[in-house]
Amino acid sequence: MKIKTDVQSLAILGGEPAFPELLHVGRPNIGDRAALLARFTDLLDRRWLTNNGPFVQEFERRIEARLGVKHCIAMCNATVASEITIRALGMQGEVIVPSFTFIATAHALQWQAITPVFGDIDPATHNLDPARVEALITPRTTGIIGVHVWGRPCAVEALSAIAQRHNLRLMFDAAHAFGCSHGGRMIGNFGEAEVFSFHATKFFNTFEGGAVTTNDDALAAKIRLMKNFGFAGYDNVIYVGTNGKMSEISAAMGLTGLESLDAFIAINQRNHACYRKGLAGVPGIHPVMYDSRERSNNQYVVVEVDAAEAGLTRDELVRILHAEHVLARRYFYPGCHNMEPYRSAQPDRGRALPETERLTRRVLSLPTGSGVDESAIDAICQIIRLSVAHGPVVRARLPAATS
Repeated sequence: MKIKTDVQSLAILGGEPAFPELLHVGRPNIGDRAALLARFTDLLDRRWLTNNGPFVQEFERRIEARLGVKHCIAMCNATVASEITIRALGMQGEVIVPSFTFIATAHALQWQAITPVFGDIDPATHNLDPARVEALITPRTTGIIGVHVWGRPCAVEALSAIAQRHNLRLMFDAAHAFGCSHGGRMIGNFGEAEVFSFHATKFFNTFEGGAVTTNDDALAAKIRLMKNFGFAGYDNVIYVGTNGKMSEISAAMGLTGLESLDAFIAINQRNHACYRKGLAGVPGIHPVMYDSRERSNNQYVVVEVDAAEAGLTRDELVRILHAEHVLARRYFYPGCHNMEPYRSAQPDRGRALPETERLTRRVLSLPTGSGVDESAIDAICQIIRLSVAHGPVVRARLPAATS
C-alpha cells in the first residue's frame, strides 16, 4: 500500500485514502478454517447443537487447564454471564463500578434494578482506583466490580482488602483479559468470580460467547444451574435462572481459536511493537504499555492523545484517520455516566470523576490483530506523524465535527 510521504498526501487535504477498504478495530481472528469446518461437520452429524454438548464440555475443560482455575462455565455472551454472576453472588442495592468501561458492565446491574455507583479511575492504569472506592460505600452497597481494562489487571489486592473489610462481594469483568496474568497467576482466578467475553471483536472469540471462571465450588454449581433456567434435574427448578447456554457451534469456534491462541498473541505483540516504534517521538502521542513481567494478550493498541503537545485533539485525529479509511475508536467515550439512563439519574456524577472525564477525551484505539500487517501499521503511523507535524494546516481543513 502507498505510504504517506508528505502532508498533501493526506486524504483530508485532497489526497487518496491510504486504504482502499475500511480498516477496523477488532476485525475477527478465525484460526484454522479446515479444523473449524471439520468440527462443524462433526456437530451436524451428531445433531447435538446445544444443551451442554461435548464441544462445550471440552471447551470448558481447556479453559480451566489454560487458566489454572477450578471451574469455567461457558455462556452465550459476557453480558448474560455477568448478570447471572451478579445474581448468584446476591448483589443488590448499590454496586461500585468504573464508568470507564463498556456499557454492558453497568447495564448488567441496572437490568436487575441494582444501581451502579461509578468510581473514578487511576490515570496510570485506567482501572478503578481503590483509593476512591471506600468513600463510595454506603449501607446499600453490596459489591464491587473491577474491570481489567485493556487486559491490564486491576488493583486486585487493594480491592479484595476493601471488599473483605466491608463484607462486600467482589467480581471482575475480565472481558479484555483472557490470556493475561497478575503476579504470575492467570486472570480468571481473582475475586469470587471473573467474567470473560469471547465476542467476535475480541482477539479470541467464539462468534458470540463468554464464560465465568471461579474457584468456589458452590458458586460454580449455582451458576451452572442458573444458566439453564435454574433446573437441577429433568423437571426440578430450584433457582430463578435464564438461558445463558453456549451453543456447540460457538464452542467449536472457541476450540479452534484456542489452538491458534499463542499465534494470535504473537501477532498482537508484534503489532504493538511496530506501533511503538512507528509512533516513537511523536509529540502528544503516548502508547499504553503492558507489563513485560506478566503474560499479556496485547489485543489493544491504545494511545493517549495530549492535545496540548500534539496540536490536535483526539477527536480531530479520529476524523483524519477515518478519512484515510482507518476506523480508529474512541474507547470508552463518553463514559457510562454520560449515557442513559445514568446521565439522567446522576446528572452531576461527572464532577466526581475527573480522571474518567479526562481520559475519555484522550484515548484512541488503533487497528491490530491478524487482519493488520506491518505495512498497514507503518502507513497508520505515518498518517499520525504527518497530522501532528502539520497540525495547523490539517486543522484548517477538517470538516465540522458531527458529535
